[in-house]
Amino acid sequence: MSFTTPIQRVVLIDDSENDNFFHEIALRKAGFDGEIQVFESGVRALEFLVQDQIGVSTLVLLDINMPGMNGFDVARALSDRLQPRAALQVHMLTSSAWSVDKATAESIGLIRNYLVKPLTKETAAALINVECFI
Repeated sequence: MSFTTPIQRVVLIDDSENDNFFHEIALRKAGFDGEIQVFESGVRALEFLVQDQIGVSTLVLLDINMPGMNGFDVARALSDRLQPRAALQVHMLTSSAWSVDKATAESIGLIRNYLVKPLTKETAAALINVECFI
């Protein structure tokens, strides 16, 4: 049996405190009133998501270039370690417009979309209004 559920939580994973701040504002201006978790470390975000096992429908906005564990590594690890993945949407949100980065993101099946910063209110609204299938 499958049904849809609206996004209940957004997880921002970006080592830039300023980007996280402005992206949270864009989400709130877009009408998102759910939980927002912010991680400046890919390792910490991965630990949280794996431990949580996506208990609620979750949208992840993931930067590529971070110290320690980059966004590609986080997405690959999530692909390997999360069950079920149905209530999870992962979107790469990066400052990189390089075609090689976009191609790498597209090769990771878990990543639904490749977005170039900054997150706008309109893009945030489109992302949070897509329902997850469970």
